[in-house]
Amino acid sequence: MDEVHQKQLQTLEEIIDRDLKQKLVQSTASRDKIFEEQKTLSDLRKNIETLEKNGVTSLKTMVNLGSEVYMQAEVPDTQRVFVDVGLGFYVEFTRQEALDYISQREESLKKQLKEITGVIAKIKGHIKLAHYQIQQILNLPEENPTPQRVF
Repeated sequence: MDEVHQKQLQTLEEIIDRDLKQKLVQSTASRDKIFEEQKTLSDLRKNIETLEKNGVTSLKTMVNLGSEVYMQAEVPDTQRVFVDVGLGFYVEFTRQEALDYISQREESLKKQLKEITGVIAKIKGHIKLAHYQIQQILNLPEENPTPQRVF
């Protein structure tokens, strides 16, 4: 193999390893965070709906203080809830306001998820294209050749 092909291979491998794979890992981590936030919001929605359905006005519960250390807590009025709106800020909502906020936030997360999924698909496409170019440089047969029709 000549020097030009060696340099092309090295460049393609660097692009795959240094750029594309790192972007893929970062994008996948971002998508996982969105999934986690969706789960949290879904759980909160279910809890608020359960409180509404059962007419619960006060509550006794166990709260995780960290490191699996729990403490009993009493909530005298469940008509208002504090919701984490990001950056460490909590906003006090009525149950209905919290449900409305959750719906809006879920819609926003769906849009973000659609965008990040598109980004992940593009990155995977670029990786496949780079692998195909490497195959072409090395004159290797295709991994998944298209089937030939026989009539």
